[in-house]
Amino acid sequence: MFTNVLKKGKIGNLELKNRFIMPAMGSSHGEEGGKIGNELLEYYAARARGGFGLIITEFTCVDLAGKAMPSQLMIHSDEFIPEFKKLTERIHQEGGKIFLQLQHSGRQTISHFTGGQPVAPSPVPCPVNRDLPKELTVEEIRDIIAKFGEAALRAQKAGFDGVEIHGAHGYLPAQFLSSYSNKRADEYGGDIIGRTRFAVELIQEIKKKCGRNYPLIFRISGEERVESGRTIQETVIIAKILEKAGADAIHVSTGVYASMPYMVAPANVPNGFNLDAAAAVKKAVNIPVIAVGRINDPLMAEEVVASGIADFVALGRASLADPEFPNKVKENRPEDISPCVGCLTRCNGMPGIDPNDHGVSCMINPFCGHEHFMKITPTKEPKKIAVIGGGPAGLEAAWVAAARGHQVTLWEKDGKLGGQMIPASIPPYKHELARALKYYIRMCYKYGVEIRLNSEADAANILAANPEIVILATGGVPLTPDIPNDGIPVVQAVDILNGKVMAGQKVLIVGGGLVGLETAEYLLTQMRQATVVEMLEKAGEGLNPNIQYFVFKTLKEGGVKIDTNTKVVKFTKDGAICSTPQGETRYSGYDMVVLAVGAKAYNPLEEKLKSKVKSLHVIGDAKKQRRIVDAVEEAARLAVQL
Repeated sequence: MFTNVLKKGKIGNLELKNRFIMPAMGSSHGEEGGKIGNELLEYYAARARGGFGLIITEFTCVDLAGKAMPSQLMIHSDEFIPEFKKLTERIHQEGGKIFLQLQHSGRQTISHFTGGQPVAPSPVPCPVNRDLPKELTVEEIRDIIAKFGEAALRAQKAGFDGVEIHGAHGYLPAQFLSSYSNKRADEYGGDIIGRTRFAVELIQEIKKKCGRNYPLIFRISGEERVESGRTIQETVIIAKILEKAGADAIHVSTGVYASMPYMVAPANVPNGFNLDAAAAVKKAVNIPVIAVGRINDPLMAEEVVASGIADFVALGRASLADPEFPNKVKENRPEDISPCVGCLTRCNGMPGIDPNDHGVSCMINPFCGHEHFMKITPTKEPKKIAVIGGGPAGLEAAWVAAARGHQVTLWEKDGKLGGQMIPASIPPYKHELARALKYYIRMCYKYGVEIRLNSEADAANILAANPEIVILATGGVPLTPDIPNDGIPVVQAVDILNGKVMAGQKVLIVGGGLVGLETAEYLLTQMRQATVVEMLEKAGEGLNPNIQYFVFKTLKEGGVKIDTNTKVVKFTKDGAICSTPQGETRYSGYDMVVLAVGAKAYNPLEEKLKSKVKSLHVIGDAKKQRRIVDAVEEAARLAVQL
């Protein structure tokens, strides 16, 4: 079924065992000073062990003036060679190959990170970071080219199998390639030949330093997705020039900082949305092409290679969700793959439950980024464990504990598992959450968890089962504010999403957080009209900016009005009276109010079980209201310690 994606492939003279690549992703797991510690070492080793044919490190800066963030890896000095040698040796021990990605931020940094004014082809600020960059002189350009060459030579000495030039995402090589950022009139600007000169000379310099047979990938954004930015038509021409200059493969990504919602695309963007760009480049060049962009399904990966769209597939966040992705494909176990659901809750830099936690992880795979201290190891003392509640926290705790060898029984009061993940998967673009739920359930059955549906546990029947450990994951219940009501129907958003209540034709949604906004999206698909009122200054508070972009875009196009700084003081027969900084406002003409104002912990058993069981733990929303990612991570951390 997966014969093409499992075939050997070559980049330059380097043979790879399959067509799966882990692309570069900023992890923030580097140590102070841009060095590699055990945390990062184990993170990459897990992906090599998982079967990826090639790993490309996160962006590694060649010059302090081009640093993008404090925790970024550095390769501007020989002192880093021993550090990187530890990484290459470990990856090779795990049977993998590894390239170092070489990067310079150019204008896409700030003086706070670099200690000086950013540099760029032209004095045109990045619209996101906004610091005015200094225009590079020709001499300075050639100095940076030399630094790329020196960095590549260090990579070679450290044992890397090749390098990748980061010429995508609006970084310095991309700034030269695009008239969006390059306004020069000398040999490094002007027409497409001039704008490509910097990239060409980078390739030539690296080949000169490391030898023509040292493999080199050039990563490029097929489309910049900004007004006046580079298009795929230009990229195709550039790709031909890069091939002639000596590039051994072209890695086709998308976007710049100003189009971040596509550069780091959430579930709102279709799977494989960038494949057309890869296909266009593939038709134009004779060297291998790498496709990337929400490829998180093994059948899609197979089709990309089988159809000739690209020669290799880069699985970014899919490699975070499951480092064993290639091995499971090879073993024909695609159903065991932990899926990326495009949630962006930890892979895009959000913090975890531990205040000392930093760097990327994954909502579905809380072991990601924590491989150095979180491991599923066989228990020396198997125990009888009762897990109460079959939401995401309960399911995670159950299967991990069972995988370690414990005897686990999971009690769920409803007729199906999933808890709040069920309504969470209903709004548009959230269907992939159902894949995650299916994965959790499969893991429970695979490791022998006894599941009792339609079984509401009370203290008596829990104690009768005589468990040694009880884990309470009973979740939360929606908040219902005490607001006077003159007669309009008031329902909970979760009941709308679960299909328990049919929405009215014109709905007032109280609460502009994630649930309220996604409920409004859902109502648009039902041809309902909706207005959202939020008491805070901003709607979507805490929501990932890339997801915000698409949600607000959809709601605006659908005519959904969002009023902030608006607090409901009374429900009327056809709407509500609200207080605002400008005074009282009346909303009328509505036939239903939908509440999306949060939830509170539901934990009726803790007090009844205290001191009556040997070990009692409360996790997830039963402990306090939190994100799914936090509940799952808390469950996993507990289960590996039992």
